[in-house]
Amino acid sequence: MNDRNYIIIGLVVFFALLTFPVWYNLGSASSAPEVVLTEKAKEAKICIEDADFMRREHMQILNNWRDKVVREDKRTYSGKDGKEYDVSLSNTCMDCHSNKADFCDKCHTYTAVDPYCWDCHTYPEVTK
Repeated sequence: MNDRNYIIIGLVVFFALLTFPVWYNLGSASSAPEVVLTEKAKEAKICIEDADFMRREHMQILNNWRDKVVREDKRTYSGKDGKEYDVSLSNTCMDCHSNKADFCDKCHTYTAVDPYCWDCHTYPEVTK
């Protein structure tokens, strides 16, 4: 029982070290990157879906597209507006979002995501 003080001090030091990253970085989160759209994307004003939906769900849409094309040979996507789009990263998405460094890479680097899109697809040519 003589070690009670040492145990309490040890627990306090342990929890201080355990929570150090949280309270040290409290309030110092960096802001989300600003993506640069091409002129064609600015003129179109809407992607296959609205911008907020695309920010949240683009990765799931691309996964679903891949599965539909490869497994079911379905190559058409109907947006919420009823308009139909070709299911193609290279031709549909990269038609407006052609600058990979200014559009894709900024957010993927910020979120520490390494997408495997480019394992099969070729990098788009940079256009302004």
